[in-house]
Amino acid sequence: MAILPIDSGRYGTKEMLEIFGEQKKVDYQLEIEAAAALSQGEINLIPKSIAKDIARAARSGKITAKRIKQLEAKSDHDTAALVESLAERCKKESRPWIHYGLTSNDLVDTSNSMQMRDAIRIIQPKVGKLALVLTKNAMKYKTLPAVGRTHGQHASIISFGLKFANWAAEMSTHLERLDEIKKRILICKTLGVVGTGSLMGKNAVKVQDRVAKKLSLFPAKVTTQIIPRERYAEYIFQLSLLGATLEKISIEIRNLQRTEIGEVAEHFKKGQMGSSAVPVKRNPIKSERISSLSKLLRSQINTSFENIPLWHERDLSNSANERFTIPMASILLDEMIETMIRIISNLQINDKRVRENLYITKGQIFAEFVLEALIKKGIPRFVAYRDVQRVAFEAHEKKMNYMDALIGDKNILKSLTEKEIKDIFVPEKHLGASQIIINNVDKHVKVNAKKLS
Repeated sequence: MAILPIDSGRYGTKEMLEIFGEQKKVDYQLEIEAAAALSQGEINLIPKSIAKDIARAARSGKITAKRIKQLEAKSDHDTAALVESLAERCKKESRPWIHYGLTSNDLVDTSNSMQMRDAIRIIQPKVGKLALVLTKNAMKYKTLPAVGRTHGQHASIISFGLKFANWAAEMSTHLERLDEIKKRILICKTLGVVGTGSLMGKNAVKVQDRVAKKLSLFPAKVTTQIIPRERYAEYIFQLSLLGATLEKISIEIRNLQRTEIGEVAEHFKKGQMGSSAVPVKRNPIKSERISSLSKLLRSQINTSFENIPLWHERDLSNSANERFTIPMASILLDEMIETMIRIISNLQINDKRVRENLYITKGQIFAEFVLEALIKKGIPRFVAYRDVQRVAFEAHEKKMNYMDALIGDKNILKSLTEKEIKDIFVPEKHLGASQIIINNVDKHVKVNAKKLS
């Protein structure tokens, strides 16, 4: 019976859910047993024939999560049950050497690293894809003037494409972050009880290096019985940081889709219902979903930080919650990225409304550029500022067009001609370095996406 939306299939892609499935977790841990045995055999720590037999049994595909649960019901220890189930598939003479020199968390922690490794392999290309979709929109709308808002108020003119470029650049940076954390979080640990490698002696480090290479992980430099939980906290934090950027985008889309603004709209497919009661509504439900999941995602950060200080060489106060935090963070973020790719790929931009919104304030959005023109005429900044503000406030009270109010103001006309004033009120003239910035972002994103995705 499905309880959580992840279990029912409402959230989570098939490829990501598979990584955290019961049987897959077993398969990861069996692969660690195989890699450890083969590595021990390679340096003659155990007989080569026995190492091959253990690896054969571990990779046979015949050891199931169901059987392990049956054995765990007796032992009340999941790792011991896995080792016992592996022994059932090995030759009698191999059984004493199974799990040699290892401890439970060698399997638990290293399999966690394998899950994170494969999760990043899924996430990273999607982040690259999203960055490319965003920069495509940035290039498409780089010459479209739009309202730039601060404090929820009209501030100045912005290239509409610059919004997308800003998001694309951040996604590109997230690609770099994901790449950088691999060496710190994808850790292989096979150093046994309390991290000394005691049973394998001086060969313990050699074995771990070989296992790490076989598993495409990085060997631990030093551990207690467990990998330091700072590594997991960094993983959860990075995914949550990425999720927060996705939420930042979703909130902007939700705001721009508001009836009063109407500059963008999520795609509304045929047969879709926006409201069970109001037939005309077209709600930004996908963006709202991202905002909702982002809250849940970053709530995992606190738990992962609480897991860093444990007793002595380890205790179990982290163990149960990590069965939730790592899978949930990975699955939720993957769902959010998939959703955002669909949103941006099908986002409807109302060019006409974008331009119309520039004039909601009857031209007062051009005040910055009127101020600049007066300063260039030699008027002291604060003298010019007060004149620009005075005319703007008077025009607002009288519901006048700002340009007409300026032309009708004797003090302003002492410094600017009517033609000079009218020339200011052309939005395309005020995009600044937007096109250069967007072009630079486009080049950077394409290089990064190709290299890191």
